[in-house]
Amino acid sequence: MIRLILEAYYEPQFSDLSFGFRPGLGCHDALKSIYYAWRGTIWFIEGDISSFFDKLDHQVLLSTLREKIHDSRFIRLIENLLRAGYLEEWRFFETLSGSPQGGIVSPILANIYLDRLDHFVENTLIPEFTRGTERAHNPAYNCLTARVSTLRRRGRHNEAKVLARVVRATPSKISDDPTYRRLRYVRYADDLLLGYIGTRSEAEEIKERIGVFLRDELKLELSESKTLLTHATTEVAHFLGYQIRMERDDQKRNSQGNRTLNAQPTLELPKTVIKSKSRLYTRRGIPTHRKELFNDHDFSIVAHYQSVYRGVVNYYRMALNLRDLGHLKWIMETSLTKTLAAKHSLSVRKVMAKFGSRYAANNGKTYKVLRVEVPRDGKPPLVAQWGGIPLERDMTARLKDDNILERRWNRRNELVKRLLADTCELCGSQDDIEVHHIRRLRDLRQPGRREPPRWVQVMAARQRKTLVLCHTCHMSGPHHAGTRGTVKRPRRRTSGEPGAVKAASPVRRGVGGKGAGQVA
Repeated sequence: MIRLILEAYYEPQFSDLSFGFRPGLGCHDALKSIYYAWRGTIWFIEGDISSFFDKLDHQVLLSTLREKIHDSRFIRLIENLLRAGYLEEWRFFETLSGSPQGGIVSPILANIYLDRLDHFVENTLIPEFTRGTERAHNPAYNCLTARVSTLRRRGRHNEAKVLARVVRATPSKISDDPTYRRLRYVRYADDLLLGYIGTRSEAEEIKERIGVFLRDELKLELSESKTLLTHATTEVAHFLGYQIRMERDDQKRNSQGNRTLNAQPTLELPKTVIKSKSRLYTRRGIPTHRKELFNDHDFSIVAHYQSVYRGVVNYYRMALNLRDLGHLKWIMETSLTKTLAAKHSLSVRKVMAKFGSRYAANNGKTYKVLRVEVPRDGKPPLVAQWGGIPLERDMTARLKDDNILERRWNRRNELVKRLLADTCELCGSQDDIEVHHIRRLRDLRQPGRREPPRWVQVMAARQRKTLVLCHTCHMSGPHHAGTRGTVKRPRRRTSGEPGAVKAASPVRRGVGGKGAGQVA
């Protein structure tokens, strides 16, 4: 309710340069604003606020709220929320600063807090560091183009062709025109990016003034390691997972003969993303199977791989080098086929023959895919598919999922799907289905036990803390013995310690009830 009230009042007042945690806005919108409006940028100022959510000053936030909200009860409610504290390992910790991370109201409070920074940059720095209407024309370029025209009129085409190559490498306007300056700004949560057309010393001054404002007005600090001054053409800036730089190519021109790539912002996929995403599916650099998925249904395995890959492709859809994700696709596809092959004791070739199919995408192309269908009585089958996602750049991309049927299935977790099966996972009975829980997976590993019970083996193989059982298996087995599925050996005490025993006491791993797990 607090979030709804704050959003209704503050959202129309927020700066158009802020994109984080706002309805209808997101990472792609922030990146598009850079791509379409930051042409000609010379310097990038990458800003990152150090431990923002942890160091958010309560008094500064409350004073900011009191400027426009005059309901003392509402302010007091937010103040109590900020100072409520938290429990960790059953120990209470005070919250003298910061906002509850993960709390539903924290994002809107963060935007209210940093809205003062947005208005400082928008109303103070941008007007101060913006002047001129356009760059001055380069006299050398005008002289060269005039000379080329003269040579062509006189029929000296070979000389004109050679001189035209020099013209292509000559800027038409003065790149360091002192009468022309531009400053642009975008913020997503606590990540800032500024683009500046001017000198390095002026860019350093802008960075310093932002740091001073954060320190004096908002009691925050810029991270020294993450706040960088980057040359836009020779280096790359990092923002929202993308690499951003300015394109430079004097030879490429449009149909009118104009250079359209120079000083154009370019969004790129970092190579580190492919490495980090591939790490889960490789071992020593070679694609391998994922043993933890063996007990899942083929539908769930294929849908899991597809959802992960589709999410990466959709997020980096605006990257110029999007096709580099083809390497990630090969790694994940190899891992997927090896997982299915190991599960069914088949070769990879037989897996491709069993699940392989053809898929016609919306772009008119046909792709080889892996397809799993789950038939349903009286309903269309559920379909999970790997592949068929074109690696085509799209600057109008939005984060979405076109496969509605698959999305509805994936919204259920594994436990819900197992419950819907209405079958005991030990004996196969379908009477009085219940769920057994354990607290930690590591409790399944009990030292000294030669062969663990079947229910322990099943839970360990599934890597799940739940087990669907019928009432008979649930209550007759050792599932509720003492520590609910786990029995720990008591530590041997030396003589003289309170509670010491003379010899190792046997431990009852009994059938439940009082005394299970206690010294006999």
